[in-house]
Amino acid sequence: MQEFLLQATIYLGAAVIAVPIAARLGLGSVLGYLMAGIVIGPVIGLVGDETESLRHFAEFGVVMMLFIVGLELDPRALWEMRHKLLGLGGLQIGLTTLAITGISMGLGYNFPISLAIGLTFALSSTAIVLQTLSEKGLMASTGGRSSFAVLLTQDIAVIPMLALVPLLAMSQAAVHHDDHHSTAMSLVEGLPGWGVTFVTLGAIAGVILAGHYLTQPLFRYAHMARLRELYTALSLVIVIGIAFLMSLVGLSPALGTFLAGVVLANSEFRHELEADVEPFKGLLLGLFFITVGAGISFELLFAAPLMLIGATLGVMTVKAVILYIIGRGFGLKGRDQWLFTLSLAQAGEFGFVLLSFMVTQNVLPGPLADQLLLIVALSMLLTPLLFIVFDRLTHHLLSDSEVTPDDEITETGKVIVAGIGRFGQIVNRMINASGFSTVVLDHNLAAVNMMKRFGFKTFFGDPTPPDVLMAAGLKDADILVIAIDGPEAAVKLTQFARKARPDIHIIARAKDRMHVYELYQAGANDIVRENFDSSLRAGRYALENLGLTEYEAHQQSESFRVMDREAVKELAQYWKPGVAIDDNPEFIHRASDITRELDVALLRQLEEMRGKSDSKDPE
Repeated sequence: MQEFLLQATIYLGAAVIAVPIAARLGLGSVLGYLMAGIVIGPVIGLVGDETESLRHFAEFGVVMMLFIVGLELDPRALWEMRHKLLGLGGLQIGLTTLAITGISMGLGYNFPISLAIGLTFALSSTAIVLQTLSEKGLMASTGGRSSFAVLLTQDIAVIPMLALVPLLAMSQAAVHHDDHHSTAMSLVEGLPGWGVTFVTLGAIAGVILAGHYLTQPLFRYAHMARLRELYTALSLVIVIGIAFLMSLVGLSPALGTFLAGVVLANSEFRHELEADVEPFKGLLLGLFFITVGAGISFELLFAAPLMLIGATLGVMTVKAVILYIIGRGFGLKGRDQWLFTLSLAQAGEFGFVLLSFMVTQNVLPGPLADQLLLIVALSMLLTPLLFIVFDRLTHHLLSDSEVTPDDEITETGKVIVAGIGRFGQIVNRMINASGFSTVVLDHNLAAVNMMKRFGFKTFFGDPTPPDVLMAAGLKDADILVIAIDGPEAAVKLTQFARKARPDIHIIARAKDRMHVYELYQAGANDIVRENFDSSLRAGRYALENLGLTEYEAHQQSESFRVMDREAVKELAQYWKPGVAIDDNPEFIHRASDITRELDVALLRQLEEMRGKSDSKDPE
């Protein structure tokens, strides 16, 4: 018991120390976990042989991650991805396997061993890539979606790869049939081919039907106890149970839980499931990355550093070249092309599974498998660095031919709208519908082309440079609407416009309250928080369903809006640029007072309205 508590303290303590440092340095959490594992493992030696067994447990974080990804993916979206799954994913696996198999045979290995090496390195790290894409907000990009399609195809491909490994062993006459028996439970062991297929399809159908018909009754049953922890327990039962069922029929647990997530994506309990599983997913994934770092054998690395590092870089280069060619063929360009290429160039965690299985099946000799395991771990260690390279250098790597030239602005108007996303579109349509002309600028080519197809005059170009704004008619315009996404860019644009035209009326979109203060000091006249009005409406609906009349709820909502706006203006005087709110006691003190004053005022108003209503009621 004490040994377990000591190891838990070491692993968790390393994560708590290393990850915030890595995040502060802009390195991302994954690299922080990996470095923590390296420090407590090979460097200090606080952990030892238990790392490998712990990694198998921590790999369940990958299972939970794919379940959550499935919850966020509508089944129709998955169907729409079928071409990328078969095209991008299939080509990547096939070409990478062929290339690395050929290189391995050129180095003197026989075909079964070379093919085993090719299959291992054809896979990429689902855990690292999805975690990093999510942290950086790149999952919704074209490159991010393409990367996800390839990762999903790879996870599916693990199944036939595991089925192929015993055949490779048989081809080498290396399988012993005497007294070797598997200790793992299986529903398909000893069945003929048609029986395995029938049981496997039955398990998949069972997951789909259970997700569709049993989830709602189960959650309603758990609701009867009115205990929050039962929801968490039920969510874990669903994930663990499906993973166990998939392992019984020889399928990937990660694939099974992903399928279950897709089935439950439209369920009313989707958000409940996601909230319950998310903390376990994050903790187990972090533990998995730590075990990868702790499992790196520096003794083996130092024994042949040039060969192993060279092999790691060689594998990543071969994969990157293939990914770049495939991405080009599927129309990826610019940042999406480099994101797709760099994010998938490493080997993945399923490589550990394949290599371990290949050793037990006598496909690979132990010493070679140890070297391959180290190459997999080193490539995973280098992946966060590739994302840093992508962040820092991608705009320098783009050729001029890939950059779309800005439109020549040929019109001016009384209203300039900078940014034509969801926010800017509604503002622009309302102004146009009222008979006023606008000049619309945006640097999102897809959004500009879409607006043009609907008949709205829109110019492609970055609206933040002063010369672009001046060309759009800033000197003669009456109103500037700043609806761009970047908070810093919005502030700079406000500052320039206010300096160039002290009399222009500036309406700016703010991300949050802190952004409001920055825009206020920059000179914006009217500042609109993204979700403020919709939140007021939601609050009004809640009040109506709590017993307030429609009039009372409207008055409370309107009064809250007015008082909150005045509060923001007052608190802007206390806000200090570059100083955290926690370090600004004057701001905190005044904000607390304003909150109490607002509560008292709203309660008094409600009592007055109800008092007037009671006095009007006949006795």
